[in-house]
Amino acid sequence: MTSHVLSDTGVLTGRSLRHILRSPDTIITTAVTPIALMLLFVYVLGGAINTGTGESYVNYMLPGILLITIASGIAYTAYRLFLDMQGGIFERFQSMPIARSSVLWGHVLTSLVANLISVAIVIGVALLMGFRTGASLLDWLAVAGILILFTLALTWLAVIAGLSAKTVDGASAFSYPLIFLPFISSAFVPTSTMPGPVAWFAENQPVTSIVNTIRALFAQQPVGTDIWVALAWLVGVLVIAYVFAIASYRRKVS
Repeated sequence: MTSHVLSDTGVLTGRSLRHILRSPDTIITTAVTPIALMLLFVYVLGGAINTGTGESYVNYMLPGILLITIASGIAYTAYRLFLDMQGGIFERFQSMPIARSSVLWGHVLTSLVANLISVAIVIGVALLMGFRTGASLLDWLAVAGILILFTLALTWLAVIAGLSAKTVDGASAFSYPLIFLPFISSAFVPTSTMPGPVAWFAENQPVTSIVNTIRALFAQQPVGTDIWVALAWLVGVLVIAYVFAIASYRRKVS
């Protein structure tokens, strides 16, 4: 049974990836906005921002930019899933001897691959802009693991949106608050510079702990408790989103 699910998921993931390869503008569009934000903040606003860390501003802000990249990319998962639902693809799959869960996992794994490519492009541009890190291989693997968890958690949220939306615009609109969330965190300025209520929210929302963890790993500094808070948020959101996504999918196909 397990091998059946894995083989079906592999075939459907390949199908979705071929769609991405035929229209690479999806990945390019996902990377353009974060790159534009990097250019704006580093070369226009960065000189007026004092982070108090002594590191270059591109080093400081890159973790937040990576999260924005992923938050932008997962909107396409909801969009593609919605089109499949409206186009009757799911009904066609239901008439075939394939594992039901493989349909969703195909979209999820495609999102993971596409977003990791976008992240790699953004990191490449950041290197050209002066980003430097002495992070070890283990540090990079830890960063990759956190970004993968972040992508999976948001992608399963995108699955819920894609299954529940009534219009194409509604399928992708859910990602807008997620893109905005890093701006009210430690991603671009220290939370200590914010007014009281805003600082409290920024300190206690998930993006801040994730950003602080990635930033510490890049800077080869102790991650402290931030990594455990970040992992708790990521795993919690992932599990809850997965459960609701599967339940929503079963209602749709029953």
